[in-house]
Amino acid sequence: MAHNSTPATAVLDGAGTIRGWTAPAQDALGYRAQDVLGRPVADLLPERTAAAQVAGLRAHNRTGEPWTARTQLRRKDGSGVVMDVQAWPLDGAGDDTWLLTAADRSGLTAWPPAGSTVSAALLARSPVGLTLWDTDLRCIWANAAAERQDGVLRRHRIGRLMSEVQPGANGRAITAAMRQVLETGEPVIEREYTWRVPGEDQDRILSASYFRLDGPDGRPLGLCNMATDIETSLARQHLLTLGQVGNRIGTTLDVIRTAQELADAAVPLLADYVTVDLAESVPLGEEPLQRLPSTPGAIPVFRRAGLASVHEGMPEALWKVGEPVFVPPSSPFTHALFSGRTHYEPVLDTSPGTWLDQDPDRARVIAETGMHSLVVVPLKARGTVLGVAVFIRSDTRLPFSRDDVLLIEELTGRAALSLDNARRYTRERASAVALQRNLLPRNLSGGKAVDVASRYLPAHTHEGVGGDWFDVIHLPGHRVGLAVGDVVGHGINAAALMGQLRTVMGTLADLDLPPHDLLARLDRRVLLMGDQDDAEPPGGPVMSCTCVYAVYDPVTRRCTMASAGHPPPAVLTPDGTVSFADLPSGPPIGLGTMSYESVTMELPEGTVIALYTDGLVETRKDDIDVGLERLRRAMARTGTSLDDLCTHIIGAMAPNVAHRPQRPPGSRLPILRPEDDIALLLARTRVLGAEEAATRNALRLPTP
Repeated sequence: MAHNSTPATAVLDGAGTIRGWTAPAQDALGYRAQDVLGRPVADLLPERTAAAQVAGLRAHNRTGEPWTARTQLRRKDGSGVVMDVQAWPLDGAGDDTWLLTAADRSGLTAWPPAGSTVSAALLARSPVGLTLWDTDLRCIWANAAAERQDGVLRRHRIGRLMSEVQPGANGRAITAAMRQVLETGEPVIEREYTWRVPGEDQDRILSASYFRLDGPDGRPLGLCNMATDIETSLARQHLLTLGQVGNRIGTTLDVIRTAQELADAAVPLLADYVTVDLAESVPLGEEPLQRLPSTPGAIPVFRRAGLASVHEGMPEALWKVGEPVFVPPSSPFTHALFSGRTHYEPVLDTSPGTWLDQDPDRARVIAETGMHSLVVVPLKARGTVLGVAVFIRSDTRLPFSRDDVLLIEELTGRAALSLDNARRYTRERASAVALQRNLLPRNLSGGKAVDVASRYLPAHTHEGVGGDWFDVIHLPGHRVGLAVGDVVGHGINAAALMGQLRTVMGTLADLDLPPHDLLARLDRRVLLMGDQDDAEPPGGPVMSCTCVYAVYDPVTRRCTMASAGHPPPAVLTPDGTVSFADLPSGPPIGLGTMSYESVTMELPEGTVIALYTDGLVETRKDDIDVGLERLRRAMARTGTSLDDLCTHIIGAMAPNVAHRPQRPPGSRLPILRPEDDIALLLARTRVLGAEEAATRNALRLPTP
């Protein structure tokens, strides 16, 4: 094999006579040097074309440029072989002297040896790139697949080292790996490397395996390189598909949206029809599945969370999103749910005696839509089976393969984690919202001093829920205290802290303190509450909040306010003018400064005071000044009820918020909520008549 390390080479003079002959030429054509030296090269060409080819070579000889042709040569045994021939003029070797090289077009000239034509054809036509290298690590043979993979023609490869075929560090590294294989005999399996094809801007990624070839005597003859293009391999396509569809799942922390994203991502890429059905561990409906009545042969086990189909109108669907899904006790769906294992039916069995006998509706749909292949995958995450994802093929005639099942399992595994995150988020958020709502006042009444209306909207994220509150506190002499606050932090801990602060503020208000004094004592009390905790509270390192407290006297029409780092109250007078109270913004509660100031203003009867949290006027895009101006415009409405004004303000300040209490059945859209909690308290002032005022004066009640 060492003789075959270079192409077949010969030297011709101007008359076309062979003057030089090499060992590789002897191996390729079977002629020894003494057989051909001094003979015309036409003797090695087919008789019908010999004269024309020699004439063409002589004509090209006058140009002095290299000559390339693909021609048939005649072996000594009389057989022919098509070879790529190149001729170069030899400077200084005499007039019209040429160096000829010939490389076998099929790759079968030198290897495999004569007599093994079947194996040679198999290797030459293999879809895997194959190259053979001698003990000098020079290429002696390559099939067509190798040429397609790396774009290097055989005539530029034969007789060269890998470092010469692919110059640079990459070629040197491959050559070093090949030398190690040749010396040790240990193969290198699936070594990835990049390959820059001439004329292409991007590298190709190839995976190569090298193993040594030993002769009958155990001595190494060379080595073989088997290469595949990773870009077109099944594993590569598997990863690309997984990455493509996986990035489209879990974009939100909404259970319905996540389930629908899984179904949409799989159709039509993997299946023609997909459903995502969740078990009782993921509550979606108002009525638990256990309380729903069963039907003969079927029980409510799942609730539909997502579905997608290649057919318009989804004729395969027996249930819509949000509806309970009934299945027979012995069905692939319950088997996957309770066993936690995938059910795989490449050919769906619809013959009598199967589980479909107990499910005539599904049997009818299967027959009508041509469903023929089924995969049911349990949605498992963190040791919990959340439900099942069902993948069906109908229009796609090929059944699911084992590789398809592996891809589907990986995809549903990712989706299950996203579903579990959404489930946990929904549960924790629901707990925080429930606690928050329970701690807020349920039946607001302003007594004889004010009419009141309020709104509370939880944020759309768990991190934004909890901590906003409002309150109306009845004071002696028909006066009323109005409070709005926002606790630092979010979630259940913030809601619990809000409840404590609201209770403390109500207790201090019962002492009938001026607003600035009340805030100072609240500040001190919160600081003491923090000092009493031996450990850092789970909700954050400090107990702090911003708030506004106002006291309105319906006899004097005076309103006294104080702020602890909170947005200023808005005031709508009966003539439609909207202004913001000019309050000194004291430090937030919990810092221990206990330094606040009160401002008193006299309000006309029918004035509307708006107290709110920053979620109403601040967004991620705009600062508070923009929000205050929007609030000014939204409040400039007279002659409407307070409840209608509340609704109008929320609609103007948070236009993307959906005011429905729950998602309509079958809807794929999430309930829209604000970025941060919104608390809004409106109070329209009244004025006491002379008789009511006299009653208060007779009781000698203090005035602020």
